[in-house]
Amino acid sequence: MPSPFPGMNPFLEQRDVWQDFHDRFVPALSDALAPQVSPQFLVKIEEHLYIHELSAEQRFRIGNADVSVSRHPHVDVPSAKGQAVIDAPTRIVLPGIEFEKQLFLEIRDRQNRQLITVIELLSPSNKTPGPDREQYLAKRGNLLRGLVHLVEIDLLRGGPRLPLEKAAESEYYVMVSRAEERPIAAFWPITLRERLPIIPIPLRGPWPDARLDLQEILHTVYDRAYYKDYIYET
Repeated sequence: MPSPFPGMNPFLEQRDVWQDFHDRFVPALSDALAPQVSPQFLVKIEEHLYIHELSAEQRFRIGNADVSVSRHPHVDVPSAKGQAVIDAPTRIVLPGIEFEKQLFLEIRDRQNRQLITVIELLSPSNKTPGPDREQYLAKRGNLLRGLVHLVEIDLLRGGPRLPLEKAAESEYYVMVSRAEERPIAAFWPITLRERLPIIPIPLRGPWPDARLDLQEILHTVYDRAYYKDYIYET
């Protein structure tokens, strides 16, 4: 059974659901692209790694599945014969660290591995003001100054939109920036009640664009993850 919403399913935007959806949606994009671009190009799943130092209140909270905390029982270590054990004058608390991984796609030339296209599905950390947003904007700026096509997909209503000049207001959007057309980019504003579009994925001439039906991919991910069984619970 596909998602009951005509377009994006807003229940997938919940904090405890989004990371799972993101980690399923990006590989599903890859699965849809690979047969279209083979054998001239490769589709690779890559990841951003964000490292967060937790506050004192968050220190003992486990975030994503990538974060693990283990506790070891105190063990008395016997001293060497004839040597006294020296106790430390004080004890400290080491900072807690959380690692957040965000998947994205690269399309590369099969022969020389040259980067052709980058496809990003935005996450809350990309949109929330702070160092993670700045890190993403720096990467985005480098891509837009180069010869790589960039496809940016925003399926999150929360957080301020990334910088886009003359873009219509909408709950969601897709931006396709072709290297040869910059600073002009194609833009799809998407409302909550609107079907997600079929978008072009630019490659390199003489090969034609690939295509991604975002709505069909969302339905596939929704079914395979069995989201119907739990994301609507309050």
